[in-house]
Amino acid sequence: MALEFDQSLIGRVFEVTDPVSVTPEKIARFCAAIGETNPLYTDAEAAKKGPYGGLVAPPSFAVMFRNGRNFFEHVPRFGRRGFDAGKDAEFVAPIRPGDSITLTSHVKEVYEKTGRTGSMVFVVIRSTLKNQRDEVVAHIDHRFMNRQ
Repeated sequence: MALEFDQSLIGRVFEVTDPVSVTPEKIARFCAAIGETNPLYTDAEAAKKGPYGGLVAPPSFAVMFRNGRNFFEHVPRFGRRGFDAGKDAEFVAPIRPGDSITLTSHVKEVYEKTGRTGSMVFVVIRSTLKNQRDEVVAHIDHRFMNRQ
């Protein structure tokens, strides 16, 4: 049985968030919260001697950027039950103090799988994070599972 849904959803951008400014203080608070001590992320003077020539955020900082209020209104639903089935992150370039990050989201793919408990439909929403120079810094794939 073929999965039926509006194929024009694939690739359609449905959300672009307002830019969020990255500050050294935000990076420091994030590092403190997760116990990060690498000087590339925590010590501006030491980071100047590192591969990026200055302070950068740890890669996991990318997951702190949030989708907008209406994000879940655009996630296609299949069936009556479902849950967040995880996230995949691809870190493309460092996020630096002074960056202004915008998140753009679109439906990446929809696919069906059959497990031991029956049919499941997965919807993958890709959020792409870009800085003020329109450079991609990360992709976050949000995977949602629905029971038919």
